[in-house]
Amino acid sequence: MPNEDAEPTGAEPTGDGSIGHNQSLTPFDTDHIALGKLDPALLRAVQQAATDARADGIEFFVTSGWRSKEYQQRLLEEGIERYGSLEEARKFVNTPEKSTHVSGKAIDLGPTDADDWLIRHGSRYGLCQTYANEMWHFELMTTPGGECPAPLADATVAP
Repeated sequence: MPNEDAEPTGAEPTGDGSIGHNQSLTPFDTDHIALGKLDPALLRAVQQAATDARADGIEFFVTSGWRSKEYQQRLLEEGIERYGSLEEARKFVNTPEKSTHVSGKAIDLGPTDADDWLIRHGSRYGLCQTYANEMWHFELMTTPGGECPAPLADATVAP
């Protein structure tokens, strides 16, 4: 149970943004650095969408949010090992210089029913699926109520 009398420390969350495989974060767990360093507008949009989705019986879980440059580089190196080349890895993992996770402007969500809900309703909040091969990756890409652009094929064609 949280101590409601505790004084806030004002300390910035520390870490690289990784979320453990056994860790379940909701969009409201802002004490975790992966959420605490997200763009505030993105976080608000995801939180509003999660609240509305819950009314439909859908729960959002965050699998990735903000990432340090070092963590993004590790993910890229793991991708090269997994897919056999930088070219293939880049379809799924961007470089630290291009990653919108590093800038706090992207979030990965699950499970699949949450992704499906957000693909169908995300434009209400300005949230759009960014890549066709990553149904879990969302960014603010339109004004709330606007129309989402078509997803890019993969991260290799990201601007």
